[in-house]
Amino acid sequence: MMTDRWKVTVDPRTCVRTGLCAASAPKEFELDERGQGRVTADTLPASEEVLEVAESCPIEAISIADADTGEAVFPPES
Repeated sequence: MMTDRWKVTVDPRTCVRTGLCAASAPKEFELDERGQGRVTADTLPASEEVLEVAESCPIEAISIADADTGEAVFPPES
């Protein structure tokens, strides 16, 4: 069963620093001193906004998993 909290990560090896995540959801994402996207908390409330940000990342550097079970939310496991 999915919970209402997600573990969201931005892969620093994949991120190309477009800043779209921080611009789209500034409470959940921020940019570090190099312009690299990062999450503002260890876990985030599950929300359509966070999912849309992950889906709109041009190189899929953002992944989301259920905070309790670790089950992939995005990208979906195939």
